Amino acid sequence: MKELSSLQIERLKYQPKLPSSLAGGINNLTLLEGAKTHSVKDEEQIQELFKNTYGKPVVTFKTSLNKNVCEQRNIGVILSGGQAPGGHNVIAGLYDALKQANPLNKLFGFLGGPSGIIDGNYIEFTDEKINAYRNTGGFDIIGSGRTKLETEEQFQKALQVCKKLNISGIVIIGGDDSNTNAALLAEWFVKNNTGINVIGCPKTIDGDLKNEQIEISFGFDTATKTYAELIGNILRDANSAKKYWHFIKLMGRSATHVGLEVALQTQPNITLISEEVEQRKMSLKQIVDYIADIIAKRADMGKNFGIALIPEGLIEFIPEIKSMISNLNDLLAVLESDTSFQNADDNQKFAIIKSKLNSQDGAVYDSLPVMIKKQLLMDRDPHGNVQVSKIETEKLLIEMVNTKLNEMKKAGTYKGKFSSQSHFFGYEGRCAFPSNFDADYCYSLGFNAFALIKFGLTGYLSSVKNLTAPAEDWVAGGIPLTMMMNMEKRHGEYKPVIKKALVELDGPVFKVLEQNREKWAFEDKYIFPGSIQYFGPSSVCDITTETLKLENSAALTSV
Repeated sequence: MKELSSLQIERLKYQPKLPSSLAGGINNLTLLEGAKTHSVKDEEQIQELFKNTYGKPVVTFKTSLNKNVCEQRNIGVILSGGQAPGGHNVIAGLYDALKQANPLNKLFGFLGGPSGIIDGNYIEFTDEKINAYRNTGGFDIIGSGRTKLETEEQFQKALQVCKKLNISGIVIIGGDDSNTNAALLAEWFVKNNTGINVIGCPKTIDGDLKNEQIEISFGFDTATKTYAELIGNILRDANSAKKYWHFIKLMGRSATHVGLEVALQTQPNITLISEEVEQRKMSLKQIVDYIADIIAKRADMGKNFGIALIPEGLIEFIPEIKSMISNLNDLLAVLESDTSFQNADDNQKFAIIKSKLNSQDGAVYDSLPVMIKKQLLMDRDPHGNVQVSKIETEKLLIEMVNTKLNEMKKAGTYKGKFSSQSHFFGYEGRCAFPSNFDADYCYSLGFNAFALIKFGLTGYLSSVKNLTAPAEDWVAGGIPLTMMMNMEKRHGEYKPVIKKALVELDGPVFKVLEQNREKWAFEDKYIFPGSIQYFGPSSVCDITTETLKLENSAALTSV
């Protein structure tokens, strides 16, 4: 038997809360349908690719007095992509719902992500197995993976495994790419009359899988609270020692929801927002000048310390670097099969890259420190893109800011001392014990996913909204996955993908940061959130993120 911490023992006892519609019983539900839907963009192409699942209505559930008997069903579940706090509770909610519907129902977990359903690697869940993982972090109950489900061969293999296990429903727990897989699999299953339903669940700590129906992806709440605790600790240390500038890179490649939320929770001196950098077409030099200016002004106040939050994907949003990386992605795809390039040393590779990029992109690449040039040539991600998470942007900015400050010192415009520390907070937040909010939300998402399958729906994303209200007032239902899709270029080809939600610069969340930047830069209005609280008053233990509060408040005001 594995060793358990005192906290885990207590968390295993926690009973997550459900929306009142679902709490009334899985066999006592009525399905309500809304209007037909359309994709967020590229409607003609998406409709052509998803002829059998496109345009379905948004649905919600209500409690019914009529009891609907559930025939015996076997369901499969997949954890896909990066870990996020609460994944185990999605599975627990799914398991409890199907067992409540019919004790003979079975839940199979595919091991190692989507590859599990292709290769036939699985386990059957039992009460003992589920009960050992309730309200815990991580995806270790069955593991995860990043295999894409997109080929005819993969779909055929998945079908054979489902037939072997008599599976009539699949739940894919993942982010935008994983749920794109779910949409493709759902379409193929319908097209081939398999009778197998596919439902997705919105997971990602990045917070970029959301819309009017999906208010927040699970894991975002816990991860940002975990990062806020760590950054709060560093803020207090900086304010105590008063001698270091801490440059902290935060996870979130394609959107800066994590950095923005953590900034609202802790109020650091500098917060960079990738979407703002892109919209204002800020160059790398302008970003460095902006940071150096704040450092110099604080030094004039006798403050040679501070905190700067750097989004993981910042470098891709700087216009001249974004252009260079875009063309570099295409060039590296060609050079993959060039043995002379692959066998060259670093300096030779740098020269080849510079010569093959256009003059402007080549000059940008050549101007970067050797450390960054090497990182840009590392193995690419599954989409064929540069692995931005491996680029140490925080160290790049420290080096360039230090150079700028030395120039200012020679010019007599800076008289302070600059000592720096660099950090990257990413993995620290992905497997934390889920907050009460994420524990409840994830359990509801899983429970709701089975309800969608029970009503014969496919190609839907499990949706639970009205999340700033008490859990009993949450609204359970589902939205068609095609509603969230558009066409994007991947590996040189346009493919259907779920559109990422970026930080809205005219939205209520960013506006709070914008209105307080000057004050936070110089007045040290630091907040120290402390660790996630699980026991105590609801006002402490069940709080949602600042992002969710502000967005829902704005939505109510606009009605």
